[in-house]
Formats: sequence, structure tokens, C-alpha cells
Amino acid sequence: MLAGHSNQQELHMSEETSLNAVELATELTIAWLGNQNNRVAAEDVPAFLRTMHATVTDLAAGSSGGPEGAEEAAPVEEFTPAVTVRKSLASKDHIISLIDGKPYKTLRRHLSGHGLTPEQYRERYKLKADYPMVAENYSATRRALANKIGLGQKGRAARASAPAAAPAPAKRAPRKAKTA
Repeated sequence: MLAGHSNQQELHMSEETSLNAVELATELTIAWLGNQNNRVAAEDVPAFLRTMHATVTDLAAGSSGGPEGAEEAAPVEEFTPAVTVRKSLASKDHIISLIDGKPYKTLRRHLSGHGLTPEQYRERYKLKADYPMVAENYSATRRALANKIGLGQKGRAARASAPAAAPAPAKRAPRKAKTA
């Protein structure tokens, strides 16, 4: 008799949870669609609501499992580098990406195309914090160009120490107004 009563309680609890999940998913969808920065076609709303409901249901099921459920939900993905770290830095002209094994003068744009920041890239491949994102020769060329045009120097001190390229044009006398 007790087992039958327990099953009825579980059934009632699961109906309550699913109802709450539907309500929560609906409210989250309404809030998301209410943001003017989010543009969604009308025919895509039901699919979005289904996705939101599945996510809320998964989260509700995972949270009842305790900390073990959270660890199983997000397994740590192991990434294998395309080349060794040593080989990626072998040339001064380029850095070889550990993602695809191709050479780049700078990795920032390449990483953003893969949805990574330099910090995430370093963390993914267990690189040191000082792992470069720019090839050594490219960095030196850019530094020389910046120094040549006077970047990084402060105000008048920079102008006084920079070599004069051409003398400043002489001031012209003001024009006289025509009289009628």
C-alpha cells in the first residue's frame, strides 16, 4: 500500500515539475523575445520554445542529482594540438596554430574565428601565460614602424626629439578686405 502511495506522489511531483518547466520556459522565451536586440522570425519561435523547455528540463533533472550531475553534464573536452608547442614557435616569421597547424603572423583574428580568446586558447592547450600571439619578426616590424611615426612618445618632447622632415610653411599675411 505504501509503495502505491509513493508512486502517486512521484507522478504528482513529475507533473508539477513539468508544469513548472513549461511555465519557466515560456517566461524565459517571452523575456528573450521581448529584448529588441534579439530578432527571430515568427516561425522560429516554437522551435526556440521547445529548445528552452528541453534546457530547463535538463537543468531541473541535473540539479536534483547534486554536484555529481553537474560534472556529468559538462565533461571536460580534451583537445589534441595539430603540432607541438615547440614547433609552433620554431619560426620567427610566423606562429603555427595548434588548432589547424597553419602559420599566422598574428593569432588573434584566427582565434576569434574559432570563438576563443588568447586566454582560452592558452588554457585549452595548457600553454604558459607568456605564450606569444604575434610572430617575433612581425612584432619587431610593427614596433619599428610605430617608433618611426612617433607613437608612444609624449607630446612636445616627441616633436623636439623627432627629426624634422620639412620646415613648416611660412605664415601668410592676412588679406585685406575689398572696398566697393
